[in-house]
Amino acid sequence: MADVKYLTEEGAAELRRELEELKTVKRPALAAKLKEAIAQGDLSENADYHDAKEQQAFLEGRISYLEDLLRNAVIISEKSAGIVSLGSEVTVQEEGEAPETFVIVGAAEANPREGKISNESPLGRALLGRKAGEEVSVETPSGTLVFKIKSVKASK
Repeated sequence: MADVKYLTEEGAAELRRELEELKTVKRPALAAKLKEAIAQGDLSENADYHDAKEQQAFLEGRISYLEDLLRNAVIISEKSAGIVSLGSEVTVQEEGEAPETFVIVGAAEANPREGKISNESPLGRALLGRKAGEEVSVETPSGTLVFKIKSVKASK
């Protein structure tokens, strides 16, 4: 059995939009580029053709991945009030540091730059099932970090 992949409703919608763009915009544009490269003749030394074929392989791989992910993902819509779960917005604070806010998401939509951390990450795992006021310890390569949970709410 494959690993279960979790997505928030928002994350699934974003991936559906990406899939739609890949299929309706990028795939036809790449097909035109490939047709143009083929028209140039000798394919064995045609850099445009080889580049277009590589791009096509990547594009089709991404489309296949997104279709499979969306077909098999568990969409998280129900959020537990006050308890950290997938889809929760959590504000934590390490002693002596400024508070940080994260949304707990499935690994497929994790993006730390946007404040989305995976439920499979060390911090994500430590936070799951906890409440505001609790402290969690996270093992990192540089040692153990302790975070105090300041607030938990359902994400927007």
